[in-house]
Amino acid sequence: MTELKGVLPILPTIFTDAGTIDEAGTRRVLEYIIASGAQGVVFPGLASEYDMLSRDERLHLTALIGEWLGGRIPFVVGASSEDTADAIAYAEAGARAGAQAAMILTPKAYAADAGGMQAFFEAAHAGSGIAIMVQNAPAPMGIGLPLEQVAQLAHAVPGILYVKEEAAPSGQRITRLSELAGTSLDAVFGGAGARYVIDELVRGARGTMPACEVTELHVRMLAAFGEGREAEARDLFERTLPLLSMQAVFRWRLTKAVLLRRGLIDSAFTRAPGPELDRYDNAELDALLGRLADLLSFDPARKAA
Repeated sequence: MTELKGVLPILPTIFTDAGTIDEAGTRRVLEYIIASGAQGVVFPGLASEYDMLSRDERLHLTALIGEWLGGRIPFVVGASSEDTADAIAYAEAGARAGAQAAMILTPKAYAADAGGMQAFFEAAHAGSGIAIMVQNAPAPMGIGLPLEQVAQLAHAVPGILYVKEEAAPSGQRITRLSELAGTSLDAVFGGAGARYVIDELVRGARGTMPACEVTELHVRMLAAFGEGREAEARDLFERTLPLLSMQAVFRWRLTKAVLLRRGLIDSAFTRAPGPELDRYDNAELDALLGRLADLLSFDPARKAA
């Protein structure tokens, strides 16, 4: 089985100004992620606005992404849903598209029902036949499941091989989860936009699953850390923090604003609600990107053409 590790960015769903899916734009971003050296890609995740996509849109895009990837890098399909049948359908679609694993957010419906939670993940694995990655995100996105319950799930459901741990403090939680789960898990990943990635790596995280707007920078950072150049990795990390702090506020809008500036997409339209960037925010974003210009010299528009 393909080993999942390193930088696995979340591929956003790109829309036209009219709010329809821009398949060509989505594919350009995917090609940028691949060309940047990412070790895998995830779709759809929270940064993909998955809860703003219809069931048919998710199934269609999953099939397209598998086709576009052609096995070049590992694919983790997002199969989050409060409905077990839908979660199975999304995981199955990922399996047909060549996905190595299905990432599923802990469903809120089973927040107080450990048996129901276990049955949900057992069914998702049995229905798809691929590995399961439990996404343990805090409220309001998820439920921030206690680590003892996450470890219990990993022990009880053989198909659960991975966890993406995003509840704070993520570093401490990754350490504790690794202790509790032992060999039941192949790997724990960090998330939260890579805002705590160095602490997570020091504590044994196998990789990170951030938004994708500066993928080549994250790839370079993890490569430096993995090769023992921790000071370089920390320098790169510190330089990303102002942008990532802004991304924590504006989420998908910030990601798309950067992708638009980098020439990868034609519209920064989002379906998901949230704060908009005003003229001061846009000026600040331009300033932050200017300070990262020496690290973002990669020309995505040319490479992805």
